[in-house]
Amino acid sequence: MSTVTEKHNVPSVDDLPIDVELVEDSTNSTLLMQLATSTREAIESKTPILVSHLQLLLVEELGADEDPEVREMFSKAYKLLDLRSRPTNETTTFGVFFFNRDLALLARQLLWVYSQRRESGES
Repeated sequence: MSTVTEKHNVPSVDDLPIDVELVEDSTNSTLLMQLATSTREAIESKTPILVSHLQLLLVEELGADEDPEVREMFSKAYKLLDLRSRPTNETTTFGVFFFNRDLALLARQLLWVYSQRRESGES
């Protein structure tokens, strides 16, 4: 029997694994969008979701210290996440569309690295 004052071992948010399926679904839906049939609002609605996925992946131990390819992915991610690089109201719909595609493709690459490291027990 437990009491209200008893401390429970609840995992920290930082200890929870990344929801691989959610990241895959979000990136797939972005990559399946077509510029000719998507509104700017629909395109822009994907940006915060993709940014959050990329930010989550960047805090994982993915071997960037040892692997130059992963280090290059991290470098690209930090450039994309830099507020000065993000689309503004003046950015064309075309620009926002391809910015999101870049976010989605990079998130997918880092997700693959994350999955490989979890399978091998490295993370």
